[in-house]
Amino acid sequence: MKPLLLLILLTSACYGTQGQSESPSLKAARKAIEASNAVYSDLANKNDGSILTRYTADACLYPPNAAPVCGRDNMAKFFKDGPKVNTRFTIRHLYGDGQTYVTEESFYEMTDQQGHKIDDGKVIVIWKKTADGWKMYRDMFSSNHPRNN
Repeated sequence: MKPLLLLILLTSACYGTQGQSESPSLKAARKAIEASNAVYSDLANKNDGSILTRYTADACLYPPNAAPVCGRDNMAKFFKDGPKVNTRFTIRHLYGDGQTYVTEESFYEMTDQQGHKIDDGKVIVIWKKTADGWKMYRDMFSSNHPRNN
Protein backbone atom coordinates (compact mmCIF):
# COMPACT_ATOMS: atom_id res chain seq x y z
CA MET A 1 0.00 0.00 0.00
CA LYS A 2 2.78 2.44 0.92
CA PRO A 3 4.63 2.04 -2.43
CA LEU A 4 1.38 2.65 -4.33
CA LEU A 5 0.62 5.75 -2.26
CA LEU A 6 4.15 7.05 -2.81
CA LEU A 7 3.85 6.46 -6.56
CA ILE A 8 0.54 8.38 -6.67
CA LEU A 9 2.02 11.30 -4.72
CA LEU A 10 5.12 11.46 -6.94
CA THR A 11 3.03 11.29 -10.10
CA SER A 12 0.73 14.04 -8.84
CA ALA A 13 3.70 16.21 -7.93
CA CYS A 14 5.20 15.79 -11.40
CA TYR A 15 1.95 16.76 -13.13
CA GLY A 16 1.45 19.69 -10.79
CA THR A 17 4.86 21.19 -11.56
CA GLN A 18 4.65 20.99 -15.35
CA GLY A 19 4.20 24.39 -16.97
CA GLN A 20 1.07 24.95 -18.97
CA SER A 21 1.62 25.83 -22.58
CA GLU A 22 -0.41 28.55 -24.21
CA SER A 23 -2.83 27.72 -26.98
CA PRO A 24 -2.09 29.26 -30.40
CA SER A 25 -4.92 31.78 -29.94
CA LEU A 26 -3.60 32.81 -26.51
CA LYS A 27 -0.10 33.15 -27.99
CA ALA A 28 -1.52 35.44 -30.68
CA ALA A 29 -3.32 37.49 -28.03
CA ARG A 30 -0.08 37.75 -26.02
CA LYS A 31 1.75 39.04 -29.08
CA ALA A 32 -0.91 41.71 -29.71
CA ILE A 33 -0.97 42.72 -26.02
CA GLU A 34 2.82 42.98 -25.84
CA ALA A 35 2.78 45.19 -28.96
CA SER A 36 0.08 47.42 -27.47
CA ASN A 37 1.92 47.67 -24.16
CA ALA A 38 5.13 48.64 -26.00
CA VAL A 39 3.54 51.79 -27.48
CA TYR A 40 1.31 52.70 -24.53
CA SER A 41 3.55 55.43 -23.07
CA ASP A 42 4.30 56.93 -26.48
CA LEU A 43 0.59 57.30 -27.21
CA ALA A 44 -0.19 58.72 -23.76
CA ASN A 45 2.71 61.19 -24.01
CA LYS A 46 1.38 62.57 -27.30
CA ASN A 47 -1.45 64.17 -25.29
CA ASP A 48 -3.70 64.07 -28.37
CA GLY A 49 -6.13 61.34 -27.34
CA SER A 50 -4.39 58.65 -29.39
CA ILE A 51 -4.04 56.56 -26.22
CA LEU A 52 -7.77 55.87 -26.53
CA THR A 53 -7.03 53.71 -29.60
CA ARG A 54 -5.80 51.05 -27.16
CA TYR A 55 -9.24 50.87 -25.47
CA THR A 56 -12.71 49.67 -26.48
CA ALA A 57 -15.43 52.30 -26.89
CA ASP A 58 -17.05 51.06 -23.64
CA ALA A 59 -13.83 50.76 -21.63
CA CYS A 60 -13.33 51.71 -17.98
CA LEU A 61 -10.23 52.64 -16.02
CA TYR A 62 -9.98 51.73 -12.35
CA PRO A 63 -7.25 54.04 -11.02
CA PRO A 64 -6.07 53.82 -7.42
CA ASN A 65 -7.72 56.06 -4.83
CA ALA A 66 -10.34 57.25 -7.32
CA ALA A 67 -13.72 56.39 -8.75
CA PRO A 68 -13.90 54.37 -11.97
CA VAL A 69 -13.44 56.35 -15.18
CA CYS A 70 -15.71 55.07 -17.94
CA GLY A 71 -16.48 56.23 -21.46
CA ARG A 72 -14.34 57.94 -24.09
CA ASP A 73 -14.94 61.51 -22.90
CA ASN A 74 -14.10 60.77 -19.28
CA MET A 75 -11.06 58.72 -20.23
CA ALA A 76 -9.85 61.51 -22.52
CA LYS A 77 -10.09 63.93 -19.57
CA PHE A 78 -8.21 61.45 -17.36
CA PHE A 79 -5.30 61.20 -19.79
CA LYS A 80 -5.27 64.87 -20.85
CA ASP A 81 -2.14 66.71 -19.73
CA GLY A 82 -0.80 63.69 -17.85
CA PRO A 83 2.86 63.52 -16.90
CA LYS A 84 5.34 62.53 -19.59
CA VAL A 85 6.59 59.12 -18.48
CA ASN A 86 7.86 55.85 -19.87
CA THR A 87 6.20 52.70 -18.65
CA ARG A 88 7.46 49.15 -19.15
CA PHE A 89 5.01 46.31 -18.63
CA THR A 90 6.03 42.77 -17.77
CA ILE A 91 3.29 40.23 -18.33
CA ARG A 92 3.24 37.68 -15.52
CA HIS A 93 0.18 35.69 -16.59
CA LEU A 94 -2.50 35.66 -19.28
CA TYR A 95 -5.78 33.92 -18.61
CA GLY A 96 -8.58 33.14 -21.01
CA ASP A 97 -9.41 31.36 -24.22
CA GLY A 98 -7.63 33.81 -26.53
CA GLN A 99 -10.83 34.06 -28.57
CA THR A 100 -13.00 36.78 -27.01
CA TYR A 101 -11.54 37.96 -23.68
CA VAL A 102 -8.12 37.65 -22.07
CA THR A 103 -7.07 38.79 -18.62
CA GLU A 104 -3.55 40.18 -18.30
CA GLU A 105 -1.73 40.20 -14.97
CA SER A 106 1.36 42.40 -15.21
CA PHE A 107 3.85 44.48 -13.31
CA TYR A 108 4.87 47.94 -14.44
CA GLU A 109 7.88 50.15 -13.93
CA MET A 110 7.50 53.86 -14.62
CA THR A 111 10.38 56.25 -15.30
CA ASP A 112 10.60 59.94 -16.12
CA GLN A 113 11.88 61.10 -19.49
CA GLN A 114 15.46 60.95 -18.21
CA GLY A 115 15.08 57.31 -17.15
CA HIS A 116 14.81 57.85 -13.39
CA LYS A 117 12.42 55.43 -11.71
CA ILE A 118 9.23 57.11 -10.48
CA ASP A 119 7.03 54.16 -9.57
CA ASP A 120 6.34 50.46 -9.92
CA GLY A 121 3.17 48.51 -9.41
CA LYS A 122 0.71 46.01 -10.77
CA VAL A 123 -1.91 45.93 -13.50
CA ILE A 124 -4.92 43.76 -14.24
CA VAL A 125 -6.40 44.32 -17.70
CA ILE A 126 -9.33 42.57 -19.30
CA TRP A 127 -8.72 42.61 -23.04
CA LYS A 128 -11.58 42.24 -25.50
CA LYS A 129 -11.22 41.01 -29.08
CA THR A 130 -12.83 43.54 -31.39
CA ALA A 131 -13.08 43.95 -35.16
CA ASP A 132 -9.97 46.16 -34.80
CA GLY A 133 -8.01 43.62 -32.76
CA TRP A 134 -7.36 43.27 -29.03
CA LYS A 135 -8.40 46.34 -27.02
CA MET A 136 -8.44 47.07 -23.30
CA TYR A 137 -11.93 46.75 -21.86
CA ARG A 138 -11.14 47.11 -18.14
CA ASP A 139 -7.85 48.53 -16.85
CA MET A 140 -7.02 48.42 -13.13
CA PHE A 141 -3.66 49.54 -11.80
CA SER A 142 -2.02 50.54 -8.55
CA SER A 143 1.37 51.41 -7.15
CA ASN A 144 3.36 49.13 -4.90
CA HIS A 145 4.09 52.16 -2.70
CA PRO A 146 1.98 54.06 -0.16
CA ARG A 147 0.12 57.11 -1.37
CA ASN A 148 1.80 60.42 -0.51
CA ASN A 149 -0.70 62.70 1.20
